[in-house]
Amino acid sequence: MHLCQIPEIQLLDGVIEIDRNAAEGLPQQIYGAVRRAVLDGRLPRGARLPSSRALAESLGVSRNSVNHAFELLAAEGIIEVRPGAAPRLAPPVRLDGAGDGATPAAGPSVDTPIRPAGLSARGHRLTADPRGPDWIFRRGALQPGLPDPELFPTELWARGLRRAVRTLRSGLLYDEPAGLPVLREALAGYLAAERGVRASPGQILIVSSMQAALSALAQAFADEGDAALVENPGYTGARLAFLGAGLSVHPLPADERGADISRLPAGTPTPRLIYVTPSQHYPLGGRMTLDRRLALIATARSAGALILEDDYDSEFLFEGRPIAALQGLAEQGEVIYLGTFSKSLLPGLRIAYCVVPDHLVAPLTLLMRNTGRQANAHVQAAVADFLREGHHRAHLRRVREIYAARGHALHAALAAGLGNRVRVTPPTGNIQLALRFNLPLDDRKVVEDLGRHGFAPSPLSPCYCGSEPDHGLILGYASATAAEIDRVTALLDGMMASAGHT
Repeated sequence: MHLCQIPEIQLLDGVIEIDRNAAEGLPQQIYGAVRRAVLDGRLPRGARLPSSRALAESLGVSRNSVNHAFELLAAEGIIEVRPGAAPRLAPPVRLDGAGDGATPAAGPSVDTPIRPAGLSARGHRLTADPRGPDWIFRRGALQPGLPDPELFPTELWARGLRRAVRTLRSGLLYDEPAGLPVLREALAGYLAAERGVRASPGQILIVSSMQAALSALAQAFADEGDAALVENPGYTGARLAFLGAGLSVHPLPADERGADISRLPAGTPTPRLIYVTPSQHYPLGGRMTLDRRLALIATARSAGALILEDDYDSEFLFEGRPIAALQGLAEQGEVIYLGTFSKSLLPGLRIAYCVVPDHLVAPLTLLMRNTGRQANAHVQAAVADFLREGHHRAHLRRVREIYAARGHALHAALAAGLGNRVRVTPPTGNIQLALRFNLPLDDRKVVEDLGRHGFAPSPLSPCYCGSEPDHGLILGYASATAAEIDRVTALLDGMMASAGHT
């Protein structure tokens, strides 16, 4: 009988195409062709294959090449090879739990479209963003929340990293879930001196980002359906972290003097968590007054709630004296203090920290370990050097003056160019400012239009929850140039004029 008339050879007709000029070896070509044909249903499971000799003659290759391909297929369970018997395609796997001798349940045919697994309800919560699904990819001038990378002391940082790689051999292994002791010690001294935070090194936990910290704390201290208070307007990331953990989020009224617990709407459920930015309110700017701080602590104490104090942009205060952290006023462990080096250094370093009461250190350390929220050990060591050697403080002194000048230049241009069509307050700190429209403009549409000109401010309205939002823009100025400031002012003036507002 001619080879082409052998049924097993006919089975593989058109399945294997040998390309002698391909970079892929002959055994890999045979293996890949059979594997693809099995997976897409062109070869019936359980069918007998030709012997290695017959297949080699049919393809015009050596028997060793075919044997090698058969070994690869057998190792993956695609074919079965027994001594003295022709190889066979492995039978279909029973997925119905049928016992021996039972007929396997028929799976979907190759023509039946397979629906991929969809997101769970939790998955939908975790992937939601009121600014739009593609927001993470938007980059451009005047993007808020970003320091100027050109001002970063690159050579000093590189020196610290090199030292960390040389000396921290254990950094190439699994790192300590609470963070490197050397960074925790340096932070304890820095926070006590600069922010009035009362904490031992053992109370400080190092994490990879503020968002990671908020997500972890929401999971640790609240169950699904529990209530959390978030400033209104406030940081969208906190709201998303709590919603992702299944909490119900309720607005805590806030203005340029910070959150005001006395204005909490009647009927608001007793919270488990309260998130605030008392040092520099996000996004409006300004600091929470002492009377509001004391009232907030008293409310948390009576409710058995935890206050999550995000010490947002506290490093960038242009006017007046800094106010000590809320944590220093809380004598009964009502506050978890949160900070990051994303603005004072760079966000790409992925270093943030939590200061927690003593009794929470052990469980939160285990949570960080079990959920993989640790930060890179070498980066931790380099940040510790930056703090101990005074580089961090010197860097802040330098950039604070530059950021203040840029912020005031942006404010002056917007106020002069747009007049009473907007409300914009001179910056007293931060690296962005909030501009509110006095006109019926959709801030998302304005952001979209500005994006076509290379600008990436954030819309203000998504910062509101549970109330009618103000529309406006959050404009970052840390890297702003005079040309960008003039250009964005002119663009906004033109948009307002086109809408009939001059």
